[in-house]
Amino acid sequence: METHWIEIQGQQFVMHPSGALFWEDKRILLISDVHLGKVSHFRKFGAAVPQAAIAQNFELLNEVVSFFAPDLICFLGDLFHSALNKEWLLFETWTKGTVAEIVLVVGNHDIISPLKYKALGIRTVSEIRSDGFLLTHHPEEREGFFNFSGHIHPAVKLRGAGKQSLRLPCFFKSPHQLILPAFGAFTGSYVLQPKPDDQVFPLVENSVIKI
Repeated sequence: METHWIEIQGQQFVMHPSGALFWEDKRILLISDVHLGKVSHFRKFGAAVPQAAIAQNFELLNEVVSFFAPDLICFLGDLFHSALNKEWLLFETWTKGTVAEIVLVVGNHDIISPLKYKALGIRTVSEIRSDGFLLTHHPEEREGFFNFSGHIHPAVKLRGAGKQSLRLPCFFKSPHQLILPAFGAFTGSYVLQPKPDDQVFPLVENSVIKI
């Protein structure tokens, strides 16, 4: 596994192949668009979605939390895909085994009552501002802040010889913003076209690379 370090406004961050971002200076783990419950939601209506994808999300959460040992886990929205289903019970079990504080920046899919999160000791907020950084679900441009967000599920398309192409999830950085890739399995992605000042960091075979 290969991570990638990046410095933004004098702060150190680590990009993880899972799509998580670790704020080294503050010991905060940023994770966006897990979409827990999505697999169960689609299977309920007959979609042929592998049951293993449910376990995959929690296994990946355990892996990245164990790797960084953060003081705070910040989910940047769309933690759950829709209403309560059986995956909430799995999430309850996961939180009980997690030492770090947890906060949810609410996204457009987060329709579960904040009281349910409060009962688990999880804070729900609309955004977080800290030391010139703005943490949101939807990408935002706000004067005086560098924005971390999700929502887009960014990907990049790499083209090779013979009309070959490869679509890869990525961290997508512009001068004042970094959009995290979707963390969850079975979430889909949206290809973005980088501009000259943008930087793209695809997730490739358990590594983060810069192109």
